[in-house]
Amino acid sequence: MKAAPILPGATIGVLGGGQLGRMFAMAARRLGYRIHVYSPETDTPAGQLADKEVAAPYHDLDRIGHFARGVDVVTFEFENVPAATADAAAAFAPVRPAGAVLHIAQQRAREKAFLAERGFPVTPFASIRDEGDLETAIRAVGTPAVLKTASYGYDGKGQVKVTTPANVRAAWTRMRRREAVLERFIPFEREVSIIVGRGVGGWVVSFGLIENTHANHILDTSLAPAGVRPAIEARAAEIAHGVAEALDLVGVLCVEFFLTTRGELLINELAPRPHNSGHLTMDASMTSQFEQHVRAICDLPPGSTELLRPAAMVNLLGDLWSVGEPDWAAACALPGVHLHLYGKTDARPGRKMGHITALAKSPADASELALRARRALTRRGSA
Repeated sequence: MKAAPILPGATIGVLGGGQLGRMFAMAARRLGYRIHVYSPETDTPAGQLADKEVAAPYHDLDRIGHFARGVDVVTFEFENVPAATADAAAAFAPVRPAGAVLHIAQQRAREKAFLAERGFPVTPFASIRDEGDLETAIRAVGTPAVLKTASYGYDGKGQVKVTTPANVRAAWTRMRRREAVLERFIPFEREVSIIVGRGVGGWVVSFGLIENTHANHILDTSLAPAGVRPAIEARAAEIAHGVAEALDLVGVLCVEFFLTTRGELLINELAPRPHNSGHLTMDASMTSQFEQHVRAICDLPPGSTELLRPAAMVNLLGDLWSVGEPDWAAACALPGVHLHLYGKTDARPGRKMGHITALAKSPADASELALRARRALTRRGSA
């Protein structure tokens, strides 16, 4: 018998206390749900909005079990929650997406193998666990290539471009010979991503394709709609829907692609949760990615993914604080600009502190406005 939907008034447990959990909590509370947050820290971005914040290690499975007993469904806001933690929670409440999805997505070698074995388009790669694998990978993949740690890599951490076999060997040594993935370096035209939602009953919907640019390996700007042919957008949605089905996902999933100069889409990474590139949906779409995640894990019908206006998002990193408190009034004075801050007090270089979304008549105008607003924050820029 199918379980009943988890209706407003119920309690959602979130593993992880970062900004994704914060924005998810905002969407869930607006729909009438209560929020409990579990993370190793206190006064977290998500915990600041929660009805209850539990500070304990992820490996304390007894505390995880107690936490799960107090909620109606559990989700996670980033992939580095141990799979054993999700399994412990699942003994007392449904975990959505399931721990099996987390297990795949939190480790590059498993993720790449999962996709390749099912025929999804990925960059040619080889896994490296020991010296023999290293030499086999160099012969199979060649150079130039990108060497990536298999686990705990995000925002460009744990990866390096290598141009010769000697570079590969040296880079792997610097990685302390940990398990890694060697991927062929592919010239690409642009990076794009698509976010899909899949519900308990199997419904699948997708937002439009988003175009992304990075700075120092960290997402810098996102733009919607992406400037690609309709056939490419349709193909991206087809692939992403297929991945969601293959994972038996319940929740939202971001699929990041490289679009090659030949018009081919290659999956770069998966994120089975709301994603930085989808933040613009909070202001520009009929339903945000965060609300869609709530709807999916609570077995509600999907929300419309219609894009109401062209939009651009720019990240606000801790570097902006290097000359003092940013001039929030200067950015907020610009029509069409929406400011989102994450409640973090320690502004370190490279740390995501917030974002700005700008809406305009065209994607180019939205991008120009978002960048103008960010420049205005430092007082050195011109509004």
